[in-house]
Amino acid sequence: MSPAPDGPMRIRVISPTRAVFDGGAESVVAPAHDGEVGILRGHAPMVTLLGEGVMTVRGGGETQEFQVSRGFLQVLNDDVTVLAEQAAPL
Repeated sequence: MSPAPDGPMRIRVISPTRAVFDGGAESVVAPAHDGEVGILRGHAPMVTLLGEGVMTVRGGGETQEFQVSRGFLQVLNDDVTVLAEQAAPL
């Protein structure tokens, strides 16, 4: 599933045991290893080490939060993939 040209970004949050979230969003704020990173549509491609903390996903008038720790966050073509050692909805 690729995002529509003007639709939401696709967000995937994956832990070693399951896919925690797979859906659309307008913004993501996540704990990187050296501080928070904010992601909106059109963000430049990047990969960063994931830190520990709360990741916030906003879209469709809703906010969802996840406790994440250690792993990687990748942004590529309005797809955000979080591979975390631990991830759980709050």
